[in-house]
Amino acid sequence: MDVKEAILKRRAYRSLKEVEISEELIKDLAECASLAPSCFNNQPWRFVFVYDKEIQKKLHTALNPGNEWAYSSSMIIAVFSKKELDCQIKGRDYYLFDTGMAVAFLMLRATELGLVAHPIAGYNEEKVKEILNIPKDMQVITLIIVGEKSEEINKTLTEKQIEFEYKRPERLSLEKFVYFNEYKKNGEQ
Repeated sequence: MDVKEAILKRRAYRSLKEVEISEELIKDLAECASLAPSCFNNQPWRFVFVYDKEIQKKLHTALNPGNEWAYSSSMIIAVFSKKELDCQIKGRDYYLFDTGMAVAFLMLRATELGLVAHPIAGYNEEKVKEILNIPKDMQVITLIIVGEKSEEINKTLTEKQIEFEYKRPERLSLEKFVYFNEYKKNGEQ
């Protein structure tokens, strides 16, 4: 599978079935994330790969309502960092951007391996930090829910979520976010 194929196949499915998680798989995903570019090669990203079922159950208590589908995942990856781990140049903090690139590399590798790696924002950050022993000065940027796509629709999904299991959510047209040579207002901001 080439990169474009992985990009086209990557989807945020919510109907998951379990897959075996091994240390080799975790190292593979982490190595791919580690190759992402970062400002001055600071590599500000940090990951906790949670595949122990008891710890996962504790993490489920930190998820917002609507994310019950994640209970059937095989692994949850907590992604965290802090601005002091990366460049701060003329008021620009790079840690979120650089960590996001590492997450994208990880997600594309997961897709290549036939996995779903679905990032979510619906969780209680303080509770996640407490459960996983993440330092208070760190920011939990996302949780990535990992499993294998199931053909059986998860019973906890809403109608809208079920629709997205079958059809990729609509993407913005290029005209709404691509500009040639300079920004020109086109009705959107």
